[in-house]
Amino acid sequence: MDVSTLLLRPANNADVPAVKRLVFKVLREHGLRPSPHGTDADLRDLEASYWRQGGRFDVLIDTAGRILGIVGLKPVNPTTVELRKMYLDAGIRGRGQGRRLLTHALRKARDLGFRRVELETASVLQQAVKLYERAGFRRFVSASLATRCDAAFALDLSP
Repeated sequence: MDVSTLLLRPANNADVPAVKRLVFKVLREHGLRPSPHGTDADLRDLEASYWRQGGRFDVLIDTAGRILGIVGLKPVNPTTVELRKMYLDAGIRGRGQGRRLLTHALRKARDLGFRRVELETASVLQQAVKLYERAGFRRFVSASLATRCDAAFALDLSP
C-alpha cells in the first residue's frame, strides 16, 4: 500500500463502527481487552465525546475510504488535553504513519489552545511508547490510570 495516498480527515459518528473495529482489533493483537462500557465508552459517540467537548477525533483513510488509523484529543481542563485512541492498522505500522498522526495531533492541540498533552498507554505497545518518548513525552505519575494502562506520559507544548 502506498501510504502517501492516505488522507487524514475529521471523524463523525458515521465512523463509529469502523473505529471500534480498528481499536478492538489492535488491542486484541497486543493481548489487551477492549472495554466498550469503560475505557472505550467514548467510542459510542465521537461527536459528543470529543468534538462537543472542545477536542477532536480524526481518522486516517485510504483511497477506498477504509479507516486505517485514528487519533483523538479529549480536553481534561482548559489548558490540558488527553491524547486518546491513537491506533494504526497492522498493515501500515512501521511506515511513518504513527509519527504522522502524533505530529498532526500535537499541531491540532496547539491550534485549540492547549499547553499540555497527556496520555495513558500500556507498556506492551512498545512502538507507541518509543514514538512518544522520541517526541519528547516524559513519564509522570497519574492519579488514576485506565485499567489496561500502566504508564502515563505528558508533553508541555511550546507557545
